[in-house]
Amino acid sequence: MNILILGSGGREHALAWATMQNPKCDKLYVAPGNAGMADLATCVALDIMDGGAVVAFARENAIDFVIVGPEAPLAAGVADHLRAAGILAFGPSKEAAQLEASKSFTKAVCDAANAPTAAYGHFTDKAEAIAYVKAQGAPIVIKADGLAAGKGVVVAMELSEALAALEDMFGGAHGDAGAEVVVEEFMDGEEASFFVLCDGEDALPFGTAQDHKRVGVGDTGPNTGGMGAYSPAPVMDADVVAKTMDEIVLPTLHEMARRGTPFQGVLFVGLMIKDGQPRLVEYNVRFGDPECQVLMMRLGAQAFDHIHAAADGRLAEAQVHWADDHAMTVVMAANGYPGSYEKGSVIGGLETMDDDSGHMCFHAGTTAVGDDITATGGRVLSVAARGASLSEAREEAYKMVGQVDWPEGFFRSDIGWRAL
Repeated sequence: MNILILGSGGREHALAWATMQNPKCDKLYVAPGNAGMADLATCVALDIMDGGAVVAFARENAIDFVIVGPEAPLAAGVADHLRAAGILAFGPSKEAAQLEASKSFTKAVCDAANAPTAAYGHFTDKAEAIAYVKAQGAPIVIKADGLAAGKGVVVAMELSEALAALEDMFGGAHGDAGAEVVVEEFMDGEEASFFVLCDGEDALPFGTAQDHKRVGVGDTGPNTGGMGAYSPAPVMDADVVAKTMDEIVLPTLHEMARRGTPFQGVLFVGLMIKDGQPRLVEYNVRFGDPECQVLMMRLGAQAFDHIHAAADGRLAEAQVHWADDHAMTVVMAANGYPGSYEKGSVIGGLETMDDDSGHMCFHAGTTAVGDDITATGGRVLSVAARGASLSEAREEAYKMVGQVDWPEGFFRSDIGWRAL
């Protein structure tokens, strides 16, 4: 098969890495890709938000299957363009992608499905939102309704922080994404990420992970796109998985089908778990980043088989074969992230790192300039390792981090601390 993966981050590098291991893959393209992916696949300059351009490239290059990595092209309807052209695609329709693109849409679906989630208010007027927040008090969660590249959520422990978040969002800090705001009840407990492949009818549990969203050691500081992750998530035992499927995922999928917008792709179920009871924090309609990296490390080539089955409507016959292993990834980010940061610094030491089924450095914000690899994003590398235990995976991952020569970058030294 000739395969095209859309995206340029660590998630897409991990998907490309797993896909290339599968014998079904003949030719692999990534658009636009990054410096790390160039070793695996042909990187192409393509506007992945332009469905017509993606279809034209797929036709010109005899692409059999397209995997859409990020949320933005899904929300823009790129998967719809591909399917309308008769090209097999992995990812939900524009309508179904509203489960991530609109927080208020998701809340309405959860209400209809009776799925346990946080109490909330939805606002288009700043004064009304401020009055609601003052009435509720802190801690409280403020969310931009639309897509904000992982930065549109503020967990406000103080009232002043919540009010400042409302000022920012209604003031245009997140563009159109913050024109509407959802204010949620603060939920305490342990957070986990659960992934489910869906083909419009059937659903296949596809792994668990725990992410570290806060920028600082001990889960302190502002939220980021994710500073590291590990899999499996200890809190996601068999009972919690079963409750999540029965009480949250399957009712949601049934409601989506009832609305005439069946979901096909991967459903990222963000959970808060307390006393063995899961509640929904949010849905995403693509693999998480950096959670995808640890899932791909553990699944390898079989990941592609199941992703292909989901796109092709064959999940009823699929079964995931898990090894009794663990994986961890540590994100290396540019100094200043998630705020402003410098671009263009040179990253050394990458050539000394292991590159095998148990060790992989996935690139995110990198560009090749001559013989140098330079940092061009906020989250730049995702250094991942597998091990028989989480402790072993952690040791191997941080050993690799130590080989990177990049004074302009930083990382958290405590990924996995809750589980360990």
